[in-house]
Amino acid sequence: MPDSTDVIVVGAGLAGLVAATELTNAGRHVRVLEQEPEQSLGGQAFWSFGGLFFVDSPEQRRMGVHDSHALALADWMGTAAFDRPEDHWPRRWAEAYVDFAAGEKRAWLHAMGMRWFPVVGWAERGGYGAIGHGNSVPRFHVTWGTGPGVLEPFVRRAGEAVAKGLLRFDFRHRVDELIVENGAVVGVRGTRLVDDAAARGKPSSRAAAGDFEQRAQAVIVASGGIGGNQALVRQNWPARLGTPPAHMLCGVPAHVDGRMLGISETAGAHLINRDRMWHYVEGIENWDPIWPMHAIRILPGPSSLWFDATGKRLPGPLWPGFDTLGTLEYLRHTGHDYSWFVLDQSIIRREFALSGSEQNPDLTGKSWRQVAKRAIGKHAPAPVEAFKQHGRDFVVRDTLEELVAGMNALAGNALLDAAQLRREIEARDRQFDNPYSKDSQVMAIHNARRYRGDRLVRVAKPHRLLDPSHGPLIAVRLNILTRKTLGGLETDLQARVLGHDGQPLPGLYAAGEAAGFGGGGLHGYRSLEGSFLGGCLFSGRIAGRAAAAAVA
Repeated sequence: MPDSTDVIVVGAGLAGLVAATELTNAGRHVRVLEQEPEQSLGGQAFWSFGGLFFVDSPEQRRMGVHDSHALALADWMGTAAFDRPEDHWPRRWAEAYVDFAAGEKRAWLHAMGMRWFPVVGWAERGGYGAIGHGNSVPRFHVTWGTGPGVLEPFVRRAGEAVAKGLLRFDFRHRVDELIVENGAVVGVRGTRLVDDAAARGKPSSRAAAGDFEQRAQAVIVASGGIGGNQALVRQNWPARLGTPPAHMLCGVPAHVDGRMLGISETAGAHLINRDRMWHYVEGIENWDPIWPMHAIRILPGPSSLWFDATGKRLPGPLWPGFDTLGTLEYLRHTGHDYSWFVLDQSIIRREFALSGSEQNPDLTGKSWRQVAKRAIGKHAPAPVEAFKQHGRDFVVRDTLEELVAGMNALAGNALLDAAQLRREIEARDRQFDNPYSKDSQVMAIHNARRYRGDRLVRVAKPHRLLDPSHGPLIAVRLNILTRKTLGGLETDLQARVLGHDGQPLPGLYAAGEAAGFGGGGLHGYRSLEGSFLGGCLFSGRIAGRAAAAAVA
């Protein structure tokens, strides 16, 4: 006889943990099935920087930021640019999520012990006008403890539920089929994989050790997206972004394979907006990799000069930190898979952060002493300096001519002309002779420094790039890295998965990236950042509570 329980949750990432703990909080019995080993509990969220999107938070107000629900909703809708008939539920989810971010989200998490770094970051700054893409104000709240700090309350709650006998984790259980009987999802079948001691994030064995079948009154799919499966990324690559890159790095582990999306679709689920995706253009190859093609994303301040592979400066507002997908679209039409940052030591010290919990040991380890070191001395944070020394995408030289020669040598071509780059850089440097400028990027730098947080810890004091006192000069080759799936399983506001007829598929729910973070794509075409973890929290909470009510 197959095992049975109240609810099965497929996936032990953040969304799955939230759903499972909401279910057990309501007294339901839950099985969490996860294809990876126990040491990978928490999934991608463990590796994240821990950024969360809040609206009108105490942290914002202390930084002098005046935010509001109306402003955040306008920013979200201008960024999402919903324009399809199937955007009905994504739009409803977007409205509900902004309500949540401006309402009980922070209090809910704070009550569980979560805290945030006091300086709020300003991601995706836009630059197209008040109606278009971008955050009008800083909203990126870094969790104290980064990704592990986001996971901790839910891992703790899950442990308490296990002790009470309400929750069981079945690791190395890969779901291969949703069982559908009389039009309803009633369980799962799959493969038990052999035990594997692979470290967190490392590829694990797919060798089979047997089969399993489990029954339940409801199944919640919280299995993530497709970012670790480059074949699926290329298959779904949108024509609006040009052709898929021949060379891409991976910003997520290989187990982010998208299998459950196809399995759910086979069972009758409606998968929408598969061509909407979120990939970064500031990827550098990890010199100490954990998973295949492991990329780290630079979280840049606004001062680095950005050039395409031929040495042409990117047009405004495609400056560092302003429009991720707009920059991706522009670069895909250059015919090259990489671009360049050109900067100096003063800029890298102040403006370079690296995404990921392991790249921020001070924040991850909750050490104020280590955090304080970011503000003193001439060196960048230790992980950034390590990349500058060991990373294959970094070129460090004393003169511009030497720098360009090193850039060409790294790229294996002669596309860059030192005289052309010198003209661009010297022209830009002259714009700093006055506190005003006609150069839009320089205007953006001055605007950034009007924000207290940027002036204190994020944006370098304006200076001439070719001033040797700010050297050495640094070039960074930037690669495209895969990251998030913005489309997914279509769900209503109770996280019930819809079929092709627009009606809920009985017994099936979805949360997290598998549901496009809610509805099948609550971000629309673009993200305001800080909203991926938040989407997992929000949709996992809704799915868990809705399934708990349905099986009562």
